[in-house]
Amino acid sequence: MFNGRSLLRSMIIGATVAALVAPACAAHADPTSAEIQAQIDKGNNEVELIVEQYNKVNGDLAVTQAALAELDAKLKPLQANMDAANANVNEIAVTAYKTGSNLRTLSLMLSVDSSDSMVYQLGTLQQLSRNQQKDIGTYTAAKQTFDTEKQRLNDLLAAQNAQKTELETRKKQIEGDIKRLDALQDKVDAANGAGNKKKATPPPTDYGNPPAVSGSAGKAVNYAWAQLNKKYVWGTAGPNTFDCSGLTMMAWKAAGVTLPHNAAQQYKKVKHISRSQLQPGDLVFYNGLGHVGIYIGNNQIIHAPNSRTVVKVAPIDIDSLYGYGRP
Repeated sequence: MFNGRSLLRSMIIGATVAALVAPACAAHADPTSAEIQAQIDKGNNEVELIVEQYNKVNGDLAVTQAALAELDAKLKPLQANMDAANANVNEIAVTAYKTGSNLRTLSLMLSVDSSDSMVYQLGTLQQLSRNQQKDIGTYTAAKQTFDTEKQRLNDLLAAQNAQKTELETRKKQIEGDIKRLDALQDKVDAANGAGNKKKATPPPTDYGNPPAVSGSAGKAVNYAWAQLNKKYVWGTAGPNTFDCSGLTMMAWKAAGVTLPHNAAQQYKKVKHISRSQLQPGDLVFYNGLGHVGIYIGNNQIIHAPNSRTVVKVAPIDIDSLYGYGRP
């Protein structure tokens, strides 16, 4: 679960990004194009980790809210039984108050035809009372258990909401970091433009047909292929924008497989494989589980890289590799 240590780590990461994009430039009057690009790459790696932490806390919130709803649903039948038993007890108490318990018992005794019938009726009253007490006792014990669990879940929900609020604040800072990274990218372009201008090759507008892949993996690859050139927006999972784990989650959802919206959690859920075992549809993890893409064969992946670009095809060695997994 996202905790205080993770939150502190996020804040440290934010400070690191800020340091990368400001003081580092001030320390060098004329940073080289390579130095600026290294700062951009490092900053993007740090931002990826924060984005995936944000996705994780959103997933944790959904799980906690579902647990609370399930707990309330389990309590309703017990509440109904208790209400019915309590109503019967109240009715008996009112009758006893109006008529007097001794008179009521005497009336029952006089109204029966035999001693056997009297014993039966008195036994029925006693059984009714025992059943009512049992219902109330069962409800009371269960409610104490449920109340304890509900309090725990409510506390957890409050903590997770606080973490989400903190991360939403960090989101604004991250967006500022990304803008500064974009400004650094402009410096890279300007530096390269002096007699040796190098422009990034835009992704193709039409990639053609997806690779022929059968089975569930084929459905996942086809879904990812259909999202090519859609905009990257962090914390999203379609239909028009994606981040990295949102893309892989939805690709495998199209194949009937449920994955969490978080690269690290996806890695925990999939079967770990070696690079030599890679097949189209497998997931490729990067940057200390801060990034993930889907393998499409021929040493290529489809991934949602960052806010400056779109969902695209890229070489498998686009970033520092962490591992490989098969959903």
